[in-house]
Amino acid sequence: MLSSRSLFREILENDRTFQLFCSIAASGEAQGGWENARIAALVPESMRDLAPKITKHGADEDKHGRIFHALLKKRGLKPVPVPLETDYTMLLERRGIGLMHEKLRRDEPLTEHDVIVYLTHSRVTEQRASDQMAMLLESCDEDLETGRAIRMISNDEDNHLAYCHEELLRLTAGGHGAAIQRSLRRTALAEIVVHRDVSLSVMSQMGRLLDWPAVKTASLAAGIHGMFLLERCGRWRHLTELTMPERLDALGTRSEPSTAPVL
Repeated sequence: MLSSRSLFREILENDRTFQLFCSIAASGEAQGGWENARIAALVPESMRDLAPKITKHGADEDKHGRIFHALLKKRGLKPVPVPLETDYTMLLERRGIGLMHEKLRRDEPLTEHDVIVYLTHSRVTEQRASDQMAMLLESCDEDLETGRAIRMISNDEDNHLAYCHEELLRLTAGGHGAAIQRSLRRTALAEIVVHRDVSLSVMSQMGRLLDWPAVKTASLAAGIHGMFLLERCGRWRHLTELTMPERLDALGTRSEPSTAPVL
């Protein structure tokens, strides 16, 4: 019986697959940290109130990268190169989703539309991250150290998601609703394709390292394709709905500074 829990347990218990998993995760978090730091620096004057929250978002992403590196170090492992086909952030950018790195490298203020693109991109990708961290938590109950790290990251991802909902609803009330809905739909429909492709690549890499039989690899690939079809037929809307979160001001001034935990 193939289940998410059993698959993650298998990946987490093997040094080589754990090494690849943490390396992919750390790389993605580091990219997110850099992107948020640049966006915070370039936010237009009309939206400067968002800068501290975006900065906090980026600091959290940097912290997550350090957490994954710390988990590797605890097991005596070093990061490994991340295969390009597993680079979720880069593949989204290639599809024109989010703010391009070329734009962020320039010292030119962003526009209000750019900030909407950033927030809608974050709304979609943070939903994916929140869902995946919740699923990972169920697989880490036998490993207190990894479970503690994933729980910390999961809580941050939930805060990021709450922040995106709140800010996008505020901008919707300010007259940006149509632009937000267009951007959310475009981002979600691209994201589900990238998520499918990255999932297939990661599972292929893990299967090679764990020497999975062909039938197991084929079954997992079929499951990933099946999930994509469900999302393409309508479940993608789960990534675009906006509701006022229970956690208000999740990244506001009341938030504690992000620090790297001692694992």
